[in-house]
Amino acid sequence: MLDRLKAFLAPPEAKASRTAQLLAFQGGGQPRWTLRDYAALAREGYLSNAIVHRSVRLIAENAAACTFLVFDGAQEKDAHPLAQLIARPNPRQDGAALFETLYAHLLLAGNAYVEAVALGDSVHELYALRPDRIKVAPGPDGWAEAYDYSVGGRSVRFDQHAPGVPPILHLTFFHPLDDHYGLAPLEAAAVAVDTHNAAARWNKALLDNSARPSGALVYSGPEGALLSDAQFDRLKRELETTYEGAANAGRPLLLEGGLDWKAMALTPKDMDFLEAKHAAAREIALAFGVPPMLLGIPGDNTYANYQEANRCFFRQSVLPLATRVGNALAQWLAPQFGDGVRLVIDTDRIDALSADRAALWERVSSAPFLTLNEKREAVGYAPIAGGDRLG
Repeated sequence: MLDRLKAFLAPPEAKASRTAQLLAFQGGGQPRWTLRDYAALAREGYLSNAIVHRSVRLIAENAAACTFLVFDGAQEKDAHPLAQLIARPNPRQDGAALFETLYAHLLLAGNAYVEAVALGDSVHELYALRPDRIKVAPGPDGWAEAYDYSVGGRSVRFDQHAPGVPPILHLTFFHPLDDHYGLAPLEAAAVAVDTHNAAARWNKALLDNSARPSGALVYSGPEGALLSDAQFDRLKRELETTYEGAANAGRPLLLEGGLDWKAMALTPKDMDFLEAKHAAAREIALAFGVPPMLLGIPGDNTYANYQEANRCFFRQSVLPLATRVGNALAQWLAPQFGDGVRLVIDTDRIDALSADRAALWERVSSAPFLTLNEKREAVGYAPIAGGDRLG
């Protein structure tokens, strides 16, 4: 009787993210991971560079808008529990918001982490964790046996050998020199990002100072006369402290005592400054896999080229990324939903691929050597009764 009373009065079991209480702390300084400063890369790239910002958003938003279909073997499952889980992964986010965060983490850090919150042996919620707060804890065999999530001086360890679904899914891009962490496109484009940002800051400072180019001071005093050491040191010190650097670009000089101004530097037109900035922008777009014309970078921007660039963008950047994440999720959650479960992108809903889809349907429908079910399978549909005849 006493045991039954205790069971009745015990609080109900609840599911919640183990990192939820830690997420409220913000005083962790500048976290570092695998000898890279993620905060600095994100600040100089996503927060300060329009090309990086638009590239990341363009990929992440379009990939997150892709719809996943759940297949168990060859059969599509409309009301599968996995479809419900990825549609509403947690109380704070819908599926598109969660996937957009994961894709952005991959593009900015080369790593993305998903936490599975389980009630008993069943996963009920999914959360995206910031990659700069996660540290891999390798086991004796070199593989990750746990992940440490740290913020605000506190840490939570996720043991990967727990029964059922492992608590953390670690998504990475390939890194040739690292066994555990991925290489971000942003890091590969870091030099181009610095060049683009420096050009923007220089242009801004030059405009703030009347857009005057730099030059040299020439002393034209009496013949044979030279500046005294004190005059030379004062002039040198004044130039270094008052007129050097991007913040003082083009700042006018106050001349005295036989000094003359001679413009010596190349003008922006002479050194093709604007084209150099566009070249850095194209290099950034190349690293992220976004056609430059989709970002507004000058080039061969015609309507036909734009359509082709948009189609290639989905084929070469969006679909491979979304497919990779979907396959990783299905494999990770296989202990709960079964080994035969697959997440497949519904390409029929992607408008940019409508021309490819129409061409495929035309080729398949005009093939007399295929049965009806073989044609349906070729375009992604399930077989039907009586479809094993040539049609």
